[in-house]
Amino acid sequence: MSHNISEIRVRILRGETTHERVVASALEKAAHSSAQHVFTALYADAALAAARAADQLLAAGAEIPALAGLPVSVKDLYDIAGEPTQAGGIVYRNEKPALVDALAVSRLRKEGAAIVGKTNMTEFAFSGVGINPHYGTPVNPADAKVARIPGGSSSGAAVSVALGLAIAGLGSDTGGSIRIPAALCGLVGFKSTQSRVPRQGALELSRTLDTVCAMTRSVADCITVDAALSGAPLDVKRRPLEGMRLAVPRSVMFDGADSVVTQTFERALSWLSQAGAHITTIAFEELAEIPRLNSPGGFSAIEAYAVHKAKFAHQQQSFDSRVAQRIALGSTVSAADYIEMQDARTRWIARAEAVLAPFDALISPTVPIVAPEIAGLVKSDDAFFKANGLLLRNTFAINFLDGCAFSIPCHLQGDLPVGLMLASTNGNDADLASVALAVEAALDAKREVV
Repeated sequence: MSHNISEIRVRILRGETTHERVVASALEKAAHSSAQHVFTALYADAALAAARAADQLLAAGAEIPALAGLPVSVKDLYDIAGEPTQAGGIVYRNEKPALVDALAVSRLRKEGAAIVGKTNMTEFAFSGVGINPHYGTPVNPADAKVARIPGGSSSGAAVSVALGLAIAGLGSDTGGSIRIPAALCGLVGFKSTQSRVPRQGALELSRTLDTVCAMTRSVADCITVDAALSGAPLDVKRRPLEGMRLAVPRSVMFDGADSVVTQTFERALSWLSQAGAHITTIAFEELAEIPRLNSPGGFSAIEAYAVHKAKFAHQQQSFDSRVAQRIALGSTVSAADYIEMQDARTRWIARAEAVLAPFDALISPTVPIVAPEIAGLVKSDDAFFKANGLLLRNTFAINFLDGCAFSIPCHLQGDLPVGLMLASTNGNDADLASVALAVEAALDAKREVV
């Protein structure tokens, strides 16, 4: 299933397939070796039932919701009624099962989505790499010869979409956990403004930064899924790319970038400029302040420690050791320091928003490197944390901004995936979506003639 939502709908309406066949095919593929470690649970019977219900509605001539009968995966940090929420770890596996679905899951079901399974993830969503020592690591399908990381923390979500096991992967984005795996696996990821979707029923990493969102195969599909999750569809107006003002930040975002990413991104910029976009290089020196403002510990470490404090005190040996190292950073931060971090962030956001105000979007590489090999990062803590820092750096800036962002593939078919990030400020989701649609269309048009 390599088609987006509209393409699948056309095939179903033509009688070329049915919702049930689409879901059955996804479940069959989930049993293949390529899908190893993608799911922590499969819901075959329920998914097929949802697909049959959509087929029955269609046969009766009823109008069906946008996601009805289509396979969707759910990251393991969302509550599913009747089972404990483990969030990629093992310390919560004996906890009481959730009584109700997370609100995001409930809204997907309301739209008729066929929830095919829960997807694997970095333990407690605390890494951009996607490695999981408890349940294994899904392999990025973009490289048939080398086992590369999928990116995290929404690792299984990304691979489920990339392999055609789902039309959308519900994930979360605290520092880039939707956009990083989308970029590394060649997908589209949309990190909405945090307040668009309630986080009820999602295990927290950072209440300051966590965002409920998804990845798909197209910008339009991300907009469709966002409408279901938020309950408030974006009023997206189609605009031509010509005349759009895109700002390229030369501070921080390109530091340590590998040649593949740099060359691919610069080619994309050239294509967009040829299509009429006005591209301006800006310093955006405020980006360099983030590491200082997000210390000591960082919001994720401080708030994750608050969430896991009891388990951490008695079962730390059962945590992923690398996750434990990061959570421990939050254990010594005082309330006064935490409050000052919040206040400093608020002041920084105001300054950053003023820099971005003249532009339709900020544009940069989503991540500065292509997906590293799994083996090297499993063996070496130094290599792991270096890669993790690079993977998170660009995307985290938008979480710190409390903004919104898309990651869109900008590589050529057959090349390792490279993501192009478009970002804007709080609440500008609809305007940013119109930019993303125009940029995606321009990139697709150029790729067709290369």
